[in-house]
Amino acid sequence: MRLILLISCLACSPAAAWEFSATPICTLSHETEDAAVVVTYDATLPEYTISVTRAEPWPDAAIFAMTFDGGLPLTIQTDRHVLSADRLSLTVTDRGFGNVLNGLERNRIALAVAGGAVAALPLDGIEEPMQAFRSCPQVGLS
Repeated sequence: MRLILLISCLACSPAAAWEFSATPICTLSHETEDAAVVVTYDATLPEYTISVTRAEPWPDAAIFAMTFDGGLPLTIQTDRHVLSADRLSLTVTDRGFGNVLNGLERNRIALAVAGGAVAALPLDGIEEPMQAFRSCPQVGLS
């Protein structure tokens, strides 16, 4: 009986959710026990970024890849990523992010990979925050 009660309590506890904010810039974020991801769009530049932060430092790696698995499986990669000074955050900046946004929106999981390090990003519940992110005002956010 205690086990059933414990499982019921765990099932009712709030799960980490994908979140959207329009200020100060368009931001889509999510945090798990292992990693945090933040996607931004700054219309004044115009520029997108994705940052994946882990508890352990990212290794130096020539290539950063994101593999998406689910309804629209794909793998994208770049050599234009940068590490934060403490190497806990890996960031990619670009003016086009269609493949990243489509991969996040249309799949069940994303794997951020650099060297031998992997950060798993579950995509459950991203639909509504992603729609808000895609509809975020293009100019004059303040």
